[in-house]
Amino acid sequence: MSGRQQRVMVQPINVIFKHLQAGQLVHIWLYDNTEFRLEGKIIGFDEFMNVVLDNASEVWVKAKKGTPHREAVEKGTRVPLGRLLLKGENITLIEALK
Repeated sequence: MSGRQQRVMVQPINVIFKHLQAGQLVHIWLYDNTEFRLEGKIIGFDEFMNVVLDNASEVWVKAKKGTPHREAVEKGTRVPLGRLLLKGENITLIEALK
């Protein structure tokens, strides 16, 4: 036997399942949208990484200037969204909040 330690590959779907089981609050970074992140609890997902978030909200990480059709948003602003289904192809990163 060699003294090398074997590494076990962790499947992403298992990590998402652990967040679901623990009822952890998560931040989800979106593909092609760096101005805000989604925050909520994962209550469901599938093999395509489509995710159902409960008590979801937008958390703005960059300020946005207003336009004639949209008002300005300050950094740190939270916009409650409720329950939502997020398509997996829009997810860049999922991180647990402590």
